[in-house]
Amino acid sequence: MAAVKVYGPPMSTAVARVLACLLEKEVKFQLINVDMAKGKHKSPEYLKIQPFGQVPAFEDEDITLFESRSICRYVCDKYAKQGNEGLYGMNSLVKASIDQWIEAEGQSFNPPSSALVFQLAFAPRMKLKQDPELIKQSEEKLKKVLDIYEKRLGESQFLAGDEFTLADLSHLPNTQYILNKTDRGELFTSRKNVARWWNEISSRESWKKVVKMQSAPPAPKS
Repeated sequence: MAAVKVYGPPMSTAVARVLACLLEKEVKFQLINVDMAKGKHKSPEYLKIQPFGQVPAFEDEDITLFESRSICRYVCDKYAKQGNEGLYGMNSLVKASIDQWIEAEGQSFNPPSSALVFQLAFAPRMKLKQDPELIKQSEEKLKKVLDIYEKRLGESQFLAGDEFTLADLSHLPNTQYILNKTDRGELFTSRKNVARWWNEISSRESWKKVVKMQSAPPAPKS
């Protein structure tokens, strides 16, 4: 079986999400870096597989996809009998629970956490001016989300139940940056259940491999 192709740098949170999923499912993949600094993500060739000119883009034979959570769901469904078979649930009820927490991540957790990652981790590196008001607003929004998570994680080991799933995996990229590249880590570590959860999900071998890939030299560029 040919390896699937993932386009984009592993430093991208969305690309990292897909990589973690592929590693959990033990699916062979080829990572192709996209030189965004040179505008390769806006080239006609790339726009054929990613019409919004962003990362990641994903190819599996004649299938192309471009949204990280959708890619992860596709991978879990197509390669259901490989690797972590329960990553996306084994029945409709469990899948519904996983889906609702993936939606919570996408709709409630991702906006404020992504804003903090960009403002606190990337803006200084890119020599861009930070927005103190946006940072404050995002921090307050994330606190409210994490308070809900704290309660939930006091009731179950992971977000969708007592097994690690795609719902937990989806939170790995942004949380990794906040805890390791900003001074706002206490948002997570000050909450007992959230801290315990983070320690468990971030210690998975799949995620350790992604973190290692993020510090490695870039893959061949498209």
